[in-house]
Amino acid sequence: MSENLAPIERVSIVISKGSLEGVYPGLIMANGARMEGIEATVFFTFFGLDAIMKKRHNKLKVATVGNPAMHMPTLLGALPGMSAFATAMMKKEMEKIDIPPVGEFLEMIHDAGAGIYACKATVEMFHLSMADFVPQVDEIINVGKFYELSAGAQIIFT
Repeated sequence: MSENLAPIERVSIVISKGSLEGVYPGLIMANGARMEGIEATVFFTFFGLDAIMKKRHNKLKVATVGNPAMHMPTLLGALPGMSAFATAMMKKEMEKIDIPPVGEFLEMIHDAGAGIYACKATVEMFHLSMADFVPQVDEIINVGKFYELSAGAQIIFT
């Protein structure tokens, strides 16, 4: 059955969560796309902007409260230091399998030719400007421009 399907040529990935586990899936997918020769656009919106902000991109944390995948009671996740502990453990495991920190990943993806964009509405809502973002951000764009850039692409929301 798969031999009749056309290969994916373009993807547009929307990253809207600012936690470590919310950002990495999109970065991994964008990197994988570029490594396979697939065009990739990454659009950061709402709290996903933390991943491309100069002051925050390498300080993302694992969300321990209200995260059912943590397999722990919410009260335990709320204890002081739990998020920092979970973040340190996840970063240690990612380092073991050679997954780079967010800043380095953004550089790799951008250098491989992926477009990296910030959502204009969210930038305005949070009173940000281009100066707040890492240099890999190509532009601050509105949703209409995102759709224009995504024409013919598979849109993936992480």
